[in-house]
Amino acid sequence: MSDTTRETPLLDELEKGPWPSFIKEIKKERERPMVGDLLGLLERSYGERVGHWKHGGLVGVMGYGGGVIGRYSDLPEEFPSVAEFHTIRVNQPSGLFYSSDALRTLCNIWDKHGSGLTNMHGSTGDIVFLGCRTEALEEVFSELTEAGFDLGGSGSDLRTPSCCVGPGRCEWACYDTLDICNDITQSFQDELHRPMFPYKYKFKFAGCPNDCVASVARSDCSIIGTWKDDIQIKADEVLAYANNGVDIEKEICQLCPTGCISWDGKALDIDNGECVKCMHCINVMPKALAPGKERGATILIGGKAPIIGGALLAAVMVPFIEMEAPYEDLKELTEAIWDFWGEHGKNRERVGEFIQRVGLSNFLDEIGLEPVPEMVVHPRTNPYIFFVDEDEEDDDE
Repeated sequence: MSDTTRETPLLDELEKGPWPSFIKEIKKERERPMVGDLLGLLERSYGERVGHWKHGGLVGVMGYGGGVIGRYSDLPEEFPSVAEFHTIRVNQPSGLFYSSDALRTLCNIWDKHGSGLTNMHGSTGDIVFLGCRTEALEEVFSELTEAGFDLGGSGSDLRTPSCCVGPGRCEWACYDTLDICNDITQSFQDELHRPMFPYKYKFKFAGCPNDCVASVARSDCSIIGTWKDDIQIKADEVLAYANNGVDIEKEICQLCPTGCISWDGKALDIDNGECVKCMHCINVMPKALAPGKERGATILIGGKAPIIGGALLAAVMVPFIEMEAPYEDLKELTEAIWDFWGEHGKNRERVGEFIQRVGLSNFLDEIGLEPVPEMVVHPRTNPYIFFVDEDEEDDDE
């Protein structure tokens, strides 16, 4: 039987100090046999400095290739309640908006069938149910779908798309992140639930250049809201900020990355042709400045964390696109990328790494995009590159 009263001196150390501790939260449920054994196994791992989890093969629900991450203990006799401790990813609502009834429904399902431990939210964005036995997976899935929820992505598939709160709460949103996140999720159901890619592929939708979902660093396809026209300025509000103690010259002009803002003590002037949409001035004086009215998004490709290779920030592929339903331009670009990457990508090679290997020029040729200056990440480091004019056929021939 599981011991729910065992001492955990090493884990207790993690509760000390000023920061919140995941151990403290887990201990709230330690009377559950599964949670008691989880604490015991974790204490054992800290003491021996050896992880006692193993991946025992694929496990999931009928018809789905993703959504469940199989996890088994290599000490099943000593900690029987966590001999199987699978993780279930549940597709979260766009912008993480929940009703209290929906949250209670999720908790009731998990209290009934699992460990009761959750992660709201995982780094992928999903609702994460931690700790489920194999025989309970189908029951959890059945009750989730009955309540209107679905599993998220895992493995070499489209991972669960996620987005910022967008127009739901943010006045700077340049497109409807909530709608497009839901649309992409619904449109690519097969790619989401049935792994078919060389490796994972992530969408993250940020409504403005503040990029509150850190999409440029955490997604293969980063959609960041932007605008084409001039920043909107309310001159009276600018003066109000200046009169209320904001040092506009020091806090705005001198911190502008391109130096495109000037202030003469009475009026603010912005050279919008030099503006890189960093949002700094707007963030400092939100009542005085706002994004332009001609709004859309920039599409960047190739961000990833340092798992196989090093970390990559996404690079611009489409400088500006109007983000309006049904989002056919984005979907066509996505399918072209998937076709090329799917045919020539190596196992566990992310799109960003694939572009580095095949070269941006070849990548653009295959997906049908014309090169533009915005795609340049940095100037070339090799000056010994020569261009030879191709022989043109004589027009008379």
